[in-house]
Amino acid sequence: MARSCELVLALLVAAMVASPSALAYDPSPLQDFCVADESSPVLVNGHACKDPTHVSAADFAFAGLHVPGDTSNAFGSKVTLVDAHAVPGLNTLGVAMARLDLAPGGLNPPHTHPRAAEVLTVVEGEMRAGFVAADGTLFAAVLSAGDAFVFPRGLVHFEFNCGARPAIGIAGLGSQNPGLVRVADSVFGASPDVDDRVLAKAFRIDAETVKMIKAKFAASKK
Repeated sequence: MARSCELVLALLVAAMVASPSALAYDPSPLQDFCVADESSPVLVNGHACKDPTHVSAADFAFAGLHVPGDTSNAFGSKVTLVDAHAVPGLNTLGVAMARLDLAPGGLNPPHTHPRAAEVLTVVEGEMRAGFVAADGTLFAAVLSAGDAFVFPRGLVHFEFNCGARPAIGIAGLGSQNPGLVRVADSVFGASPDVDDRVLAKAFRIDAETVKMIKAKFAASKK
């Protein structure tokens, strides 16, 4: 009987260890903070910690989110990211934030954050925000000042200024380094190039159209 109980207990422990939900959390911190030391040659998942005796309040502060982003570009948008590179004190804390500026008609083009979910709050103006689920369903809404919208981790999403005046949003992200993959840039602006035949077949267009689109992305990088 005792042996059977030990076996059951062992199986339960093994199941817990193997379960993704058992691993879906950050380990408990062993210190108050781990300010990023970007000069360290040590390679870890994040950054090595700065000597606490060299840490100051400046390591936890960022100035500039009140400054409008420059939207004079092809998309009419600008994202000001506050991650662990901008604020070393964010290292190991699992969060980041960003300011989004959209000119009238401006677009933050379809993109993903492979390492973070995001919650967007509109501060000024009006924007249409949405994401596409894995089954192709679009979830989108028009947001006004004070409204918020959530983008699940890794899903393609966008923000578009559908109003007549500039729009501003503040986003919170669930990673100190959320990552950014712009859908169009990643396939038409990749280096080395994705084979024209692959893109033509995937997007159901001809090779000449692929070349034309690639040329536009190549020109935008200059």
